[in-house]
Amino acid sequence: MAKRVAIVGTGQTFHKSHRPDVNGQELINEAVVRALNDANLKMKDIDAIVIGNMDHFEGINYVDCWSVDGSGGTMKPIIKLTTGGTTGCTVAIGGYHLVGSGMFDRVLVIGWEKNSESDTTGAITTAFDPIWDRLVFAGAISGLAAEAQAYMARYGATDRDGARVSVRDRKHAMNNPHAQLRKEVTLEEVLASPMLADPIHLLDVCPRTDGACAVIMASEDVAEKICPKPDWIWATAVRHSYSYLGDADYGRLTSMREGSQEMFKKAGIKEPRKELDVIELYQPYSFGGLIWIEDMGIVGPGEAPQYIWDGNTDMGGELPINPSGGVISCNPIGATGLIRCAEAAMQVMGKAEGRQVPDVNFAFSSGFGGCWWTDMILHGKKKPK
Repeated sequence: MAKRVAIVGTGQTFHKSHRPDVNGQELINEAVVRALNDANLKMKDIDAIVIGNMDHFEGINYVDCWSVDGSGGTMKPIIKLTTGGTTGCTVAIGGYHLVGSGMFDRVLVIGWEKNSESDTTGAITTAFDPIWDRLVFAGAISGLAAEAQAYMARYGATDRDGARVSVRDRKHAMNNPHAQLRKEVTLEEVLASPMLADPIHLLDVCPRTDGACAVIMASEDVAEKICPKPDWIWATAVRHSYSYLGDADYGRLTSMREGSQEMFKKAGIKEPRKELDVIELYQPYSFGGLIWIEDMGIVGPGEAPQYIWDGNTDMGGELPINPSGGVISCNPIGATGLIRCAEAAMQVMGKAEGRQVPDVNFAFSSGFGGCWWTDMILHGKKKPK
């Protein structure tokens, strides 16, 4: 019989561009210890572990094996999941299913990355098909720029609209002690920063980060005994829609649209703009904050710029997005989607401190990567029916 699942503890490192003081095991352990302390659990209470990172980046495989001194996984069932940029959200969904299936009562989920020890652009480029894609694909920035250009051409958006998203998230990051970049910027500063690939400026995109995140999932049999206010998982969805870059519908995120429709249907959400209270969006560049909320159904096609300019997604607005500062402020890639999950859980549990949105009943978190892939989770204060 399927069981309902809740998040009962979260932990993450204080993310930085470079952590030469720790190796991968030690970095992972920082997040694990904080998650266990948050849930008031010991490692002996954990039944199984799910772990993931972009091992293609660091060039070190079998993290499930070599990390056990950091993860605490000695003599415990461990599974590694790696799905590109969506890895962090994928490991969370994997943990959810292991608990929901009834196999385990308490599962520790871990995402991590040491980007300072990797070649991100080289790894992304060589991950693509060597005949059809690799010769014309120069890493993540170029693909995102093509998406932004298509959206601008279709709806008349401008680079100022994208910059407004960056200004929002970087301001929100000021309230998050875990964020790597904690400095407000102005529209003029974003637009004056170096052009990477038109229309994307340096301050439109995320940094490279060393960091880790851990989340503890628990079954309904034990969740409320561990945590007085668990974060209940209402629904998940996964869409890895494309194999080749040329298959994508540039200017729209098909995987976000299809995944959101599935997830909201599962949970009975009919008006996400009114029923969601906060969104933690895996948004590695500013224009994603425009395009993807349209695909979620928060606003209609072409309506995102005005919605954001009106302050609706700022703290205190109708639907705050990325109170944590989001991916633009912190991006340890294998952990990034799990950080979104953890931040959404903290909002539901009322533990987000200076970045807390009042009275959160439903929160949304997502992962993004690959050929415009999207994973997503719906978090809720009440136990699902």
